Amino acid sequence: MRPASLCALLLIVLAGCSSSGGDLLDRVPPALVTTNIEADATAVAVDTLVTVAVENGTLAEVTLLDAEGTPVGGEGSDTSWTAVERLEPGTAYSLTATAEGDDGEPMTIERSFTSQDLTLDQQTYPSVAPLQGETVGVGMPVIVYFDLPVTDRATFEREMSVTAEPQQVGGWHWVSDTEVHYRPEVYWQPGSTVKVDLALNSLPAGEGIYGQLDQEVEFQVGRQVISTVDTAAHTMSVSIDGQVARTIPVTTGAPDKASRNGTKIIMEKFDAVDMDAASTGVDLTDPNYYNIPDVKWAMRLTNSGEFVHAAPWSVASQGRANVSSACVGMSTENAGWLYQNSQRGDVVVFTGSPRRLEPWNGWTDWNLDWSQWQAGSALAGEPAVAG
Repeated sequence: MRPASLCALLLIVLAGCSSSGGDLLDRVPPALVTTNIEADATAVAVDTLVTVAVENGTLAEVTLLDAEGTPVGGEGSDTSWTAVERLEPGTAYSLTATAEGDDGEPMTIERSFTSQDLTLDQQTYPSVAPLQGETVGVGMPVIVYFDLPVTDRATFEREMSVTAEPQQVGGWHWVSDTEVHYRPEVYWQPGSTVKVDLALNSLPAGEGIYGQLDQEVEFQVGRQVISTVDTAAHTMSVSIDGQVARTIPVTTGAPDKASRNGTKIIMEKFDAVDMDAASTGVDLTDPNYYNIPDVKWAMRLTNSGEFVHAAPWSVASQGRANVSSACVGMSTENAGWLYQNSQRGDVVVFTGSPRRLEPWNGWTDWNLDWSQWQAGSALAGEPAVAG
């Protein structure tokens, strides 16, 4: 072959190689869709938040359904998606995710899986006070009771929020592994709307226990009712929205059964209740035993059995002497008025007694100053903003 012909052939070959290499460099890779769920997985941890991600494309649709076809919501961006709920125990799920590739081609992945099963002994149920829609007093704490212990308090506390309108600073305080309270730094502002959001379903509580369900509660704060019981003066002064509405002659605990000093909260209200000393640990053979049926207008202040109630049998001593078994007794008329003007969560402050109120003998939240309250948080006492 002549050299000129050889050169021409070489030029043709080189041109062909250059064209092929350009096609490879310009080719757009297909979409790659991934998830944190393996195909046909079983016993997926209930605290899993299902995620989907895409490379070389954008997510067009993600659907996560339980066995009954109920969708699980999610949030994210064009390239990622995360479920907003953890998994229900012992439940079958189906996941479908479709992306539009940058190359113009769709890509879909599908997963069928089941979550781990849990017994009731592995799930802790949160009960909340106040109740949904309840109107309470300015001293009412938010209380969450768990039927099984929460040892990973910090994980739970991060998923428990309280918001108030108007905004008020507050925080959580753990009484025990089965009880946690929330209160504002100062009493709730009258007229506030408070929302409690506990995102605890399938959340690890520690020691192999998980939250059983989420809870959402909204309640109202009524007017400010603060009563002051002066055990030495035998009076109860009732202030409503900062104004003294009535001063009531009372009798409180006799010297050997003195009413406890401190700030108490109305825990329960009964238009009539039977008062049996046996419920407070007094034996039937004890000289101090009593059993009084149908006590009118009774409101509980402590776990140990201190009430404010009508005591027509002690009217002669009211305003003059302390003769009760630690309760605050008053006339039936005064007790009825107080009952009608009180609500759960109202504040009752006791002064003048030599006997101290024990911690958590009732809702004793307001006997701690703010720094002491914050120290009971699992999150190093950091304040939470309710608002």
